[in-house]
Amino acid sequence: QVQLVQSGGGSVQDGGSLTLSCAASGRPFSTNPMGWFRQPPGKEREFVATIDWSGSITDYADSVKGRFTISRDRRKNTVALQMKSLKPEDTAVYYCNADSSGDYRVSSSWRYWGQGTQVTVSS
Repeated sequence: QVQLVQSGGGSVQDGGSLTLSCAASGRPFSTNPMGWFRQPPGKEREFVATIDWSGSITDYADSVKGRFTISRDRRKNTVALQMKSLKPEDTAVYYCNADSSGDYRVSSSWRYWGQGTQVTVSS
């Protein structure tokens, strides 16, 4: 059984930092992209970041570019999202995902999802 288990998250002040982690089990994802989405309150789930199988190619939503960094450890089957200069508009439930076929900015292209973790940024 494939599982993506997330950790991290919580509440921070405007301008603060948080790191989210996601550990996959049940199968290796060393040859698959991994990524993060988020769902703000009352809004649809949206793309945040993705990293390719090698870890050398990344892409970010414009809203987080320059503030968030995605990384992975292929041997440990993990992916992380380092978030800096957090803003209240970053408040959302964050989801890690793995194994995309198609447009990685579209949530339906991802096969596996973490359980979600709340990030709240207060002003």
